Amino acid sequence: MDPTDANFREELVSLLPRLRRFARALTRHPADADDLAQLAVERALKRIEQRRPGSDLLNWMLGIVRNAWIDELRFRKRRDQVFLPDDAALDVADSSTERHIDLWSIQRALEHLPDEQRLAVALVLVEGLSYREAAEVMDVPIGTLTSRLARGRIALESFLTEGHASRRDSEGNR
Repeated sequence: MDPTDANFREELVSLLPRLRRFARALTRHPADADDLAQLAVERALKRIEQRRPGSDLLNWMLGIVRNAWIDELRFRKRRDQVFLPDDAALDVADSSTERHIDLWSIQRALEHLPDEQRLAVALVLVEGLSYREAAEVMDVPIGTLTSRLARGRIALESFLTEGHASRRDSEGNR
């Protein structure tokens, strides 16, 4: 039977609810059942020439669903044997990971600064410009720059030491 044949496609589509129901009985999970039914249909379309002439399409499809589920269970068993338990990785962080976490915390804290303070901090502390150069870029007097920079440093310290940045992120990135 040709997979492009309209009768075959109609018959296959009519079997989908039954295939899903059977897959749900095997997997006990709706999303896994949908994936399994889809996999079975894909396998059937690729291997249509393996179907015995005159055999019942439903039985053939249910066999494919069952075999696909057995393959999935074998895969999961092998995967669980290969990977370590979840708690085996408790102390694998190195100092570079901690530095990345620190950088992310600083970036989150910077996002919470007012624009003028964030710009001053970015120019002087991140980009390394002198006060005079940063004041020129911002088109403000040096005194204004130093004031904004001082307030920005205090706010950053407050965010990082008191955990405001992490609390605000957990509240929905205000």
